[in-house]
Amino acid sequence: MLLRTRPILRRVALTGAALLATTAALPQAAAATGDAGPSGGGLSAVIRYTENGIPHILARDYAHLGFGTGWAQAADQVCVLADGFVTVAGERSRWFGPEAAPDGSLSSATRNLTSDLYFKGVRESGTVEKLLAAPAPAGPSKDLRELMRGWAAGYNAWLAQNKITDPACKGAGWVRPVSATDVAARGFAVSVLGGQGRGIDGITAAQPPAPGTPGAGARTAAPGEPDPAAAAEAAREFFDTTRYDMGSNAVAFAGSTTASGAGLLLGNPHYPWQGGRRFWQSQQTIPGELNVSGGSLLGTTVVNIGFNEKVAWSHTVATGTPVSLHQLTLDPADPTAYLVDGVPQQMTRRTVTVPVAGGDPVTRTQWWTRYGPVVSNLGPGLPLPWTAGTAYALNDPNAANLRGSDTALAMGKARSVGGIQDALRRTQGLPWVNTVAADSAGGTLFTQSQVLPRITDELAARCSTALGRATYPASGLAVLDGARGDCALGSDPDAVQPGVFGPGRAPTLRDAPYAENSNDSAWLANAERPLTGYERIWGNVAAPRSLRTRGAIEDVAGMAAKGRLTVADLQKQQFANRAPAGDLAAADAAEACAALPGGTATASDGTAVDVSAACPVLAGWDRTADSGSRGALLFDRFWRRLTATTAAKDLWLVPFSAADPVRTPRTLNQAAPGIGRALADAVAELRAAGAALDAPLGEHQFVVRGGEKLPVGGGTEALGVWNKIEAPWNAAGGGYPEVLHGSSHVQAVGWNGGRCPVARTLLTYSQSANPNSPYYADQTRMFSQERWVTSRFCERDILTSPKLKVVWPRERG
Repeated sequence: MLLRTRPILRRVALTGAALLATTAALPQAAAATGDAGPSGGGLSAVIRYTENGIPHILARDYAHLGFGTGWAQAADQVCVLADGFVTVAGERSRWFGPEAAPDGSLSSATRNLTSDLYFKGVRESGTVEKLLAAPAPAGPSKDLRELMRGWAAGYNAWLAQNKITDPACKGAGWVRPVSATDVAARGFAVSVLGGQGRGIDGITAAQPPAPGTPGAGARTAAPGEPDPAAAAEAAREFFDTTRYDMGSNAVAFAGSTTASGAGLLLGNPHYPWQGGRRFWQSQQTIPGELNVSGGSLLGTTVVNIGFNEKVAWSHTVATGTPVSLHQLTLDPADPTAYLVDGVPQQMTRRTVTVPVAGGDPVTRTQWWTRYGPVVSNLGPGLPLPWTAGTAYALNDPNAANLRGSDTALAMGKARSVGGIQDALRRTQGLPWVNTVAADSAGGTLFTQSQVLPRITDELAARCSTALGRATYPASGLAVLDGARGDCALGSDPDAVQPGVFGPGRAPTLRDAPYAENSNDSAWLANAERPLTGYERIWGNVAAPRSLRTRGAIEDVAGMAAKGRLTVADLQKQQFANRAPAGDLAAADAAEACAALPGGTATASDGTAVDVSAACPVLAGWDRTADSGSRGALLFDRFWRRLTATTAAKDLWLVPFSAADPVRTPRTLNQAAPGIGRALADAVAELRAAGAALDAPLGEHQFVVRGGEKLPVGGGTEALGVWNKIEAPWNAAGGGYPEVLHGSSHVQAVGWNGGRCPVARTLLTYSQSANPNSPYYADQTRMFSQERWVTSRFCERDILTSPKLKVVWPRERG
């Protein structure tokens, strides 16, 4: 229901009264407009929409706040949400067929069938219900339970009272009402994204060897068992955060570096642009209890990254390895039993039946142990075969963690970076992210307070198998001897969950002039105050940093040294689009190009390509990935080709030095094998796409929304650009015609001594996935133009919005 109350609300503001400061004011406001307001005792909320369709949700308690949040999310994203609920119900094969691929938002399963086998098994085993039944802090708080109950009611009320216009699910039978348990199941899926969620194919494929298989009781590696050296490299790649479709940058600046003396925060998470891992913007307010604004992952009941009157925070995907493996020694008489201190332990059989569209139901068995499920691989590069003598079990402590939303809720109520630390300490719910925060008093925080298996270096040294002795140093993936009881994970006294590190062990940096992370380990959160002394499972130390980390540290350290920083400086950093790879290598690449005999190089397919025209383009490029940059596209294609085929030791003349980690390695080796081939391939690719070698980047890196072509600036991980954009190359489509993931919910936040935070935000892919919504492409257009949304946080700002509209959703009997 739309209430045209702006004049009334403005009058309230002009009298100096806080709008709806008590819940008693809600019916009065409605009565003044001729609406009696909700009746019958059902849930309701007031939603004030401002520019770009951003809702400011006002409610009297957590159940009502959840109701308004569920309603507003459904209004913008009903099809994406409904698709996710099909996933966690284990019904994708029923509706979409078993061989189709999920969108990847709630797991890494490659087929609907494996996704369903896992998630239906989770539901039938009562995993989520058991976690919900646990008392806080191990289980959800009462406030969070009320939020989930309300969210489900709000989503269901929207479905009952509105027609779906999004063609993605209009008239679809798979759009259905949900329960609070469904909401919790979605939260569980998010929690295990980095663990069991990445191993689903291996969990559902793991089967015992056929009877009579040789090798029972063998003490040496049987044929087909993983090679330690190959496994170490595969594990390093599997857990390499720069390869994920989620990443992020975030930086906090202390008051000593700012014009106002208050802190500053720039958050730049890199997340998928489509599907169920999108962010959604809102402000949530319970007068006197909670007032927080920011981005929520779809289907969650809370603001995950955001700010309030006193503190702002963001998250970056962390390098902590969130799982461990336990190598099982099997009972020679039974490959579904394993030995612990010589005593056989029977595996638990979990048999799951999945309905399939157009076919018979599929039944499969999964096998579970005291450590977790038996797994046959962690990705195609790391096979973990189940032989007659050995199997591997996956330990994921986040499979016992539904605390993430309580952590977000507690951070939303914090008043300082110390309060953020206390929220993390009390709730311990973050499964796979770091936290970077700043506050109005000038404080800063970096902390890697994530839920990790309690694998100390001492335990790994004492209990690793031959495989673990290779994988743990390379990636932090421990493979422990599951046959030894003394190799069980211990507990820290400050941990709320057995078998995980307590928050006192997390790498943490307080009140540094700047604290920054770009998905490398905690080591160089501040290059002048490096963090060391943590266990390998948290991340590495004294190892090469990504180009994005190196460029970010150069940028933010320079900003901190300059001082007198404001929110405007954060905005400039977001769209500077500097390409550190270009600064390091473009001039040398141009020289190598000019030195090629006859200006010709041989492409990968063996053809000779005239690359002479590329040399001056590379030399003249401005070293940025702005949409108008000429030469950026050519260097991008060249650099991707070169780095994909050339080892770092062959690429750079000056190798990495732990004493100079931001500036090394450097100086392109102009004689490196592959430079000519990469140039030839890049020139051929651009010509095949109809792109001039000096074409502006935005002519060939863009998205199309509503028939409008929107140029997109920013660059890939390989270039090291802060404003990360990942797009698949499509020559027939003109280059990069769609963005898959990258900059998402960006926020630049500070304080200037007034009552309201100074905040600029941008949701790059816009608020709604519905092409019929007015908020389908508006912020994407702003992102293309490098413009920002001025956040409306305080009541006077909300009430003076020229786009203000008020909706009062409520349950109906």
